[in-house]
Amino acid sequence: METAKRIYLPPLSLVGPNALQELKEDLKTSSYKQVLFVTDPMLVQIGLAAKVEEILKEAGLKYLIFDQVKQNPTVSNVNEGLKVYQDNKCDAIVTLGGGSPQDCGKAIAILATNGGDIESYEGIHKSAKKSAPLIAINTTAGTASEITINYVITDEKRKVKMVMVDKNCLVDIAVNDPVLMVNMPKGLTAATGMDALTHAVEAYVTAGAYDWSDTLALKAIKLIGESLRDAVADGQNLEARNKMAWGQFIAGQAFSNCGLGYVHSMAHQLGAVYDLPHGVCNAVLLPYVEEFNAPVCGDKFRDVAEALGVDTTGMSTEEANKAAIGAIKKLSADVGIPTGLKELGAKPEDFETMAKKALADVCTGGNPRPVNLEETVKIYEAAY
Repeated sequence: METAKRIYLPPLSLVGPNALQELKEDLKTSSYKQVLFVTDPMLVQIGLAAKVEEILKEAGLKYLIFDQVKQNPTVSNVNEGLKVYQDNKCDAIVTLGGGSPQDCGKAIAILATNGGDIESYEGIHKSAKKSAPLIAINTTAGTASEITINYVITDEKRKVKMVMVDKNCLVDIAVNDPVLMVNMPKGLTAATGMDALTHAVEAYVTAGAYDWSDTLALKAIKLIGESLRDAVADGQNLEARNKMAWGQFIAGQAFSNCGLGYVHSMAHQLGAVYDLPHGVCNAVLLPYVEEFNAPVCGDKFRDVAEALGVDTTGMSTEEANKAAIGAIKKLSADVGIPTGLKELGAKPEDFETMAKKALADVCTGGNPRPVNLEETVKIYEAAY
């Protein structure tokens, strides 16, 4: 008999064109006195941060900017941001960006109310108190950090990505406005889009999947398969951007409530060791990990293939599995993702060390097929 499920979602999500303008009304009625605005240097440089500043001003809120978040946010990033938050007696955090500012903001918000060092929160539901108030404004159709109970911080001393799964980091308001995603660079669009596809595929085949997560994951795969190529080809295609925004948002709801798998466990190590974009690492590894998983997944990869537009009529399960992996590889190639880890600068002599750390990653428990050290090294080698 199926057990009861805990489903974690933000109290409010604003999704669709001009969702940012909708946020203004919610901010006007808030009781925040001093907001910490967390973002990254690029978003300041291209003017997106200024759009959020305008909203904050129109809502009558005082704020300070912390814009030093790195591509893979670090323990130092979190500590620096927390100092700004505490020194200025902030009482809420607004984040703008992809997964990096979102994750950094979540970590700061958890420490603001729980204290201690961020390293002590690695794992599952380690905090005791709800984080400081969080409003997360997403600019990439990828990580879904703005709606999940997950965040990832790099321990630069150990060269490890720490994964935190924590119900207390859930944001109060999540904003997904595809207008903010228009004109994002092709490479970033491709990488984050494949990250979203990885979330959806892993959520669909994870050991923790169930009917609700399955429904969301398949819909997300379909939306991403239909729109990612167009979003990469034409940065101003608002229809494609909107479908991608919905696709990543739906995929985030799925994996946040059922788990991920070994693609993420292995990708986290690449990001920690070589400071590589998370979405690219996921994209390169996805077909190889799922090739390993497919024999234990029944007809789930037939469904993945169909969602990606493949007609599997008359195919055996094995043929459908190959068709799904082929469709994933083709989408990845079509949007310009590197074909292997060699292109990313990965070194085979690091594979065993990374494999050991991947086995200890919190996402590993969700993989549908048990995996060992030797098999992990072979997957890295296949993806090389």
